[in-house]
Amino acid sequence: MATLLVVDDAAFMRMRCSKLLTENGYKVLEAENGLQAVQQYQQHKPDAVLLDITMPEMDGLTALKEIRKLDPNAKVAMVTAMGQQSIVMEALKAGARDFVLKPFQSDRVLGTVKKLVG
Repeated sequence: MATLLVVDDAAFMRMRCSKLLTENGYKVLEAENGLQAVQQYQQHKPDAVLLDITMPEMDGLTALKEIRKLDPNAKVAMVTAMGQQSIVMEALKAGARDFVLKPFQSDRVLGTVKKLVG
């Protein structure tokens, strides 16, 4: 069973995503900002990360770069609202493997996770 780290500053988004992933057989860890995401990644080495872009304390792009410093092979997908295409492109250049648009569709999230963890 793959372990996923869901990072979003909105508690309801984390809950919704965690519920979906848990129901589909994944173990889920959560973080509410980029700083926590980096700490959780260091501590637990999840198989993949779903990382929001806009968050307090440390944004998703900075967190992505920090996680990739810890683990150049980290499997990260960005979670983004419409209108953040330039940031998504920057994230993909920085090593993100995919992205999911908010409000997310369950099948899109599951498809992205399957792509990340094989």
